Amino acid sequence: MSKNIQMPALSPTMEEGTLAKWLVKEGDVVASGDLLAEIETDKATMEFEAVDEGTIGKIMVAEGTEGVKVGAVIAILVEEGEDAASVPAAAQVAPEPAKATTPKADPVPAKPAAPTAVPAAASGDRVKASPLARRLALGKGVNLSGIEGSGPGGRIVKADVEQAKGGAAQPAATPAVAPASSAPPAPAPVAVAAQDFGIPHDAVKLSNMRKTIARRLTESKQQVPHIYLTVDIRLDRLLKLRGELNAGLQGRGVKLSVNDLLIKALGVSLMQVPECNVQFAGDQLLKFHRADISVAVSIPGGLITPIIEGADGKGVAAISQQMKDLANRAKDGKLQPHEYQGGTASLSNMGMFGIKQFEAVINPPQAMIMAIGAGEKRPYVIDDALQVATVMSATGSFDHRAIDGADGARLMAAFKDLVESPLGMLA
Repeated sequence: MSKNIQMPALSPTMEEGTLAKWLVKEGDVVASGDLLAEIETDKATMEFEAVDEGTIGKIMVAEGTEGVKVGAVIAILVEEGEDAASVPAAAQVAPEPAKATTPKADPVPAKPAAPTAVPAAASGDRVKASPLARRLALGKGVNLSGIEGSGPGGRIVKADVEQAKGGAAQPAATPAVAPASSAPPAPAPVAVAAQDFGIPHDAVKLSNMRKTIARRLTESKQQVPHIYLTVDIRLDRLLKLRGELNAGLQGRGVKLSVNDLLIKALGVSLMQVPECNVQFAGDQLLKFHRADISVAVSIPGGLITPIIEGADGKGVAAISQQMKDLANRAKDGKLQPHEYQGGTASLSNMGMFGIKQFEAVINPPQAMIMAIGAGEKRPYVIDDALQVATVMSATGSFDHRAIDGADGARLMAAFKDLVESPLGMLA
């Protein structure tokens, strides 16, 4: 008996992905655990394994296809001796979404066995059509019952409606309306009209990662009330300690960065001020018992935040080694979801770019992020005397629904004390 191979949910928040590459072809025999495809999510490219054994009878979604919804049928697995051409049409239809809030996208047009139209007026059944095809037909006044679908199981897709506009189907006198028991089609997304400024330019299609970054940052600034607190911090003792530690670590393949020590400092300060190691959750406030620090890493096409779990209790050498490994795999798109999803707070360091001070956007659902500027020589008052010191500016962004300004100020003070007297965080 044939089985559907569906687009997997490779993370708890994944709704769609790109089928980047097929690692099998039609006719290949696969066993449980064999690699089938590479799936690109908003954060990484991950390999997808077979669960059952059988033969790849039909590939329903071509590699390179974007926006494939979780649960959509991407291939058909047949048993030994079963003819792929005999696979029932019903087996090739992607399942209906479990919730109306996550409508399925158009399946990629394939070559299903004998697609047939389902006239709604004659049978009383609902015409099988994708939500996008319904919206397009409604806007153009095209009667779906007169269109033969080319999608899996005769499902009408966008391309069928576009072809029908050229005369393949007669427009209805009134737009086709789904039965009262059916959920209304979702409103069409608002498109931003392209503007011609007379300036030479390239239109670059957004990657899944860039779309996710745009959505999440917009939601953060719209829904999370940010409060910003900045302190100036002397780095001289931290830099001296870093040099001494690196001298002692020679030959062990570890070289501490300033950022490694700042990750440790933020983790310890969050445990010293637990009121800031929290998360707003509607009618609840989640209070965490350890500090998992998400560290912003720039990668081609966007940004990702791999997590140092339990940074408050880890040694700085362990933090350094783990951070290097996570950053390298992040740039190769090889992180697993649990390595970048979660975290109790974030740290973003732009000091290496010479940025003196900035205010970072909170990474929801977290409640704070620490923004680190460049360390530079500045006039600084030490023991009532004007001297020159290496100083950096650090700015904490706090979710004011979860963290009061006074508590945020206490965290900034604790962070400053640990960086200026760094032996305290190694104790």
